[in-house]
Amino acid sequence: MPANVKNLIESYYAAFNAGQPQAMLDLLSRDVVHDINQGKREIGKDAFAAFLDHMNISYRERLTDIVVMPAADGTRAAAEFIVHGAYLRTDPGLPEAHGQNYVLPAGAFFEIRDGLITRVTNYYNLENWLNQVGAK
Repeated sequence: MPANVKNLIESYYAAFNAGQPQAMLDLLSRDVVHDINQGKREIGKDAFAAFLDHMNISYRERLTDIVVMPAADGTRAAAEFIVHGAYLRTDPGLPEAHGQNYVLPAGAFFEIRDGLITRVTNYYNLENWLNQVGAK
């Protein structure tokens, strides 16, 4: 089962890098829990889709050096990667966007049930990102 979990998470990130949000959504459970980095918890595929739409307007990102680490029982996984991005449109409460580029180490935790992702929790260092986009 861990190999299937690894493939599931790799497919999720391949869809992300290909700019295919629907393919990402197809890998999520209807009641997916999304813990946004230093933000709120959202529940449901519709909320996740709205988050992706917002992100695609404000940011252009590509992930590299992706390492997926599935749990032995196949119910959870972690991933570590590098985000290469551009800040395209000002996100409310954040500094003004001018197309600033950034490179940011990040990670995520996943829960899996019945072959679908049921939780995505993302982490990155917000202070690092703020420094790179010229907020400090």
